[in-house]
Amino acid sequence: MNLPNIITLARILLVPVFVVIYLWPGDGTYLIAATLFALAAATDWLDGYLARRLNQTTPFGAFLDPVADKLIVVSALTLLLAQHSTVWLTLPGLIIIGREIMISALREWMAEMNTSVTVAVSYLGKIKTSLQMIAIAVLLALPPNSDSGLIFAGYTLLYVAALMTLWSMSVYLQAAWPTLKQGLATANSTKNSKEGS
Repeated sequence: MNLPNIITLARILLVPVFVVIYLWPGDGTYLIAATLFALAAATDWLDGYLARRLNQTTPFGAFLDPVADKLIVVSALTLLLAQHSTVWLTLPGLIIIGREIMISALREWMAEMNTSVTVAVSYLGKIKTSLQMIAIAVLLALPPNSDSGLIFAGYTLLYVAALMTLWSMSVYLQAAWPTLKQGLATANSTKNSKEGS
């Protein structure tokens, strides 16, 4: 249990805190929840930086970091979908959440096949993550019925992030396709052999 992993765990522990504060009655709680979300998002960069800087990368940290990222993003989007109740937020929110579920399921399936896919984190991927975090923080900071122009800005950034999410998903699927194809061929071969017997 090193410093980067402790920071990652702290990020996970912030999730229920900002959820409860966001749902707590009162307009001031939105800004506090958004601040805690932004703090959790910032630690995503910090723990990775420290792990590389201190040479403290571990298999546990490699597993825990993406789990923490998905928890804070999916939790925040679920809150926003429930509170805003609008198709304009539902569409990009479901795209982002759906992508996280699909890629997680794909990674688990590939782990069962004793293989993995490594996709280099590109500059555009980092931009996508940054836009996504900024959009969510902005939308968390404002009441759902706010008529502030920042709401529109948050929606716009979330749509851009959703489009980039679809792009990153396609890159991952292209990288995983040879293994997927092999797995499907093996499954079909096993099925045919059972039917033949």
